[in-house]
Amino acid sequence: MAKSSADDQELRRACEAAIEGTKQSVVMSIRVAKSRGIWGKTHKLGRDMAKPRVLALSVKSKGQKTKAFLRVLKYSTGGVLEPAKLYKLKHLSKVEVLTNDPSGCTFTLGFDNLRSQSVAPPQWTMRNIDDRNRLLLCILNICKDALGHLPKVVGIDVVEMALWAKENTPAVTNQGNMQEGPAASTVTERDLKVTVEKELVSQAEEEDMEALLGTYVMGIGEAEAFSERLKRELLALEAANVHAILESEPLIDEVLQGLEAATNCVDDMDEWLGIFNVKLRHMREDIESIETRNNKLEMQSVNNRALIEELDKLLLGLRVPSEYAACLTGGLFDEARMLQNVEACEWLAGALRSLDVPNLDPIYANMRAVKEKRAELEKLKSTFVRRASEFLRNYFSSLVEFMISDKSYFSQRGQLKRPDHADLRYKCRTYARLLQHLKSLDKNCLGPLRKAYCDSLNLLLRREAREFANELRASTKASRNPTVWLEASAGSGQNVNAADTSTVSEAYAKMLTIFIPLLVDESSFFAHFMCFEVPALVPPGGTANGDKSDDTNDDDLGIMDIDDNDSKAGKNSGELAALNESLQNLLDGIQEDFYAVVDWAYKIDPLRCISMHGITERYLSGQKADAAGFVRLLLGDLESRISMQFSRFVDEACHQIERNERNVRQIGVLSYIPRFATLATRMEQYIQGQSRDLVDQAYTKFVSIMFVTLEKIAQTEPKYADLFLLENYAAFQNSLYDLANVVPTLAKFYHQASEAYEQACTRHISMIIYYQFERLFQFARRIEDLMYTIPPEEIPFQLGLAKMDLRKMLKSSLSGLDKSITAMYKKLQKNMTSEELLPSLWDKCKKEFLDKYESFAQLVAKIYPTETIPTVVEMRDLLASM
Repeated sequence: MAKSSADDQELRRACEAAIEGTKQSVVMSIRVAKSRGIWGKTHKLGRDMAKPRVLALSVKSKGQKTKAFLRVLKYSTGGVLEPAKLYKLKHLSKVEVLTNDPSGCTFTLGFDNLRSQSVAPPQWTMRNIDDRNRLLLCILNICKDALGHLPKVVGIDVVEMALWAKENTPAVTNQGNMQEGPAASTVTERDLKVTVEKELVSQAEEEDMEALLGTYVMGIGEAEAFSERLKRELLALEAANVHAILESEPLIDEVLQGLEAATNCVDDMDEWLGIFNVKLRHMREDIESIETRNNKLEMQSVNNRALIEELDKLLLGLRVPSEYAACLTGGLFDEARMLQNVEACEWLAGALRSLDVPNLDPIYANMRAVKEKRAELEKLKSTFVRRASEFLRNYFSSLVEFMISDKSYFSQRGQLKRPDHADLRYKCRTYARLLQHLKSLDKNCLGPLRKAYCDSLNLLLRREAREFANELRASTKASRNPTVWLEASAGSGQNVNAADTSTVSEAYAKMLTIFIPLLVDESSFFAHFMCFEVPALVPPGGTANGDKSDDTNDDDLGIMDIDDNDSKAGKNSGELAALNESLQNLLDGIQEDFYAVVDWAYKIDPLRCISMHGITERYLSGQKADAAGFVRLLLGDLESRISMQFSRFVDEACHQIERNERNVRQIGVLSYIPRFATLATRMEQYIQGQSRDLVDQAYTKFVSIMFVTLEKIAQTEPKYADLFLLENYAAFQNSLYDLANVVPTLAKFYHQASEAYEQACTRHISMIIYYQFERLFQFARRIEDLMYTIPPEEIPFQLGLAKMDLRKMLKSSLSGLDKSITAMYKKLQKNMTSEELLPSLWDKCKKEFLDKYESFAQLVAKIYPTETIPTVVEMRDLLASM
């Protein structure tokens, strides 16, 4: 039978470790299976399935009192026991063995202090009946001895338990000395014994005794006679035994002689075995020495073979193949031989790497043969790099010279030629793999090669740009527009029917459309071809500025990195700076041809700077993703050049406006007011893309100078200043009404002119009214001034303000009122050149006069209540009838 877990000392130690710190000692620990539910019914998987647990009985002594506990321990994730539940045995009220379990190993423990009696208590299942009985007997003994009461036992026969206890000595706790303290109450299971009254004779002895008694015919009361008879028979048997021994003496002598002879033979054999042992020991020593020598020889043989293999590998790595040596030192670099050159470079790079310490055992690094071979390989490398660099420099130069010498590559008279570098890149791509290997062999050799490539290709690009720009200007037919827009001496309608110069902008756009993608592609091809470790110049899947050409993937060299440690994704600031410097050499000087096109377009029509600025801005925004910035710098310089030329035009126009103030006396609307409206309309037609800011800045400068000049001219004739200002501000509003609705900048100046117009109207109308009715409104002003210092009732007693003075003033001012109003209208009409403004001004004048007269009538009614004057209604009717 398998060993019970109650005897498992490791389990007991694990339980004691789990309850360490509680001052409790473990009396018994045993493994059980915990479950819930009723036998024979289905259960939910995971909730009611049996779970492994450990039940531990522990006691704790405190003075004369002893407390007993039942602990439930479970296994944690790491297989370590940890406390799960704690029950006090003093609350144990019922022990029930479930009859539903045929094996009888499942029982439940009922405690009277559980909160919810409606929940079924857990069921504990033992491995066998012995483990169950051992645990239950231990619980019952502890309850009886330590706690003084027994729980109710259901489902098991107590007599059966007692009989089992007699047959199995361990498994019950002896609590006889529970009162002696904790040391006496916690004893090991080896000391646990069940005290059972021993029987006098066994059943077998009892049966033998009955058989013996059956041979004698005696009564029950003849025990002494039976005893005497047994004694006599025992003495007779002993005597017979002594006699038999005396009769066997000769036999014993023979046996002794045989034993002596056997002893002698054994002694002889022991001596022989000693001799053989010595000989065998010498043989063993000889065999061990022979095996030691054999092992040494075998190890030496293995080491020699390994050394020979290592030397063969080393010699193989140190050997230079003749075909590679010939190719590296004197081979040709034509296209047919490039595969052999690349293979030789790969072998040379691999051979040099194999002699480095990470790839070569450090013990070989200082060998003379290795040092000599490394020096030989370095010499081969320098020779090959020098020959290849010289060949590539000459090759780049010869390619470009051949293309320059052929005029069909460039634009000619009457024919614009788009530069095509497909054949050039195809020929250069043949040596891309070679450049990769040259970089891996010697990075310093790329500097002169890059400079030679840039110098050669720069000549070709500048020649192509110069020929293209010259033919572009020559083939573009456009009439030159005058640059004088706002000059006072010119006619007002000079630019209304200006010639169409859209071909100029189209020519500039064509220049950018052809060359900007070309320059971007050349920059990208150069960065890849010359092995710069920078990100791609054109975003993946796209071309520069959306120009879809057949040359889209010319910068894709179709090669992979030789050195896996070189990551194109990582930004290398040093490489980027070197690339920008090389691109400066590659493209430097080409900007002059772009400048020439810009200057040519400016001379034909300065306003075309607006559309060229928008075109340039669009290309510039398309280059934001470029890693190399020279193309972006070129576009930025072009934008600055265009802005400078347009600023030059704006400054000249402003000077034309300022020259108006030095002319003779100005009357009516200044000439630059309607001309500016025409100019603004034309400028709005040229706006493209992001050129709105450029135009708005020009508007701001134009209008600011116009308003300042207008005010200066008005100050030269103060008498007519307000009339002059209102006519010009009105003309400004009328000419820019449509544009101000769509251009925010002009709308701001429109509102500014409107405010200035209202102010000039107010001043001019007030001057005319006061001129015609000066005594009337001066009398009213004197009354208003006195009302601040004296009461209103005292004003009629002041000098010059008596009722008689009021009557005289009214008679002189209001007699012939219709003539005075007619004179006021003629005064307003006099010197006005813009007749369309007269009706609105006259309405303003009548309204202003009525407002002033109403104020005067209120003063008279307050100061002179007894005096009568024409009412405001009568005055309004009089004005309306005229």
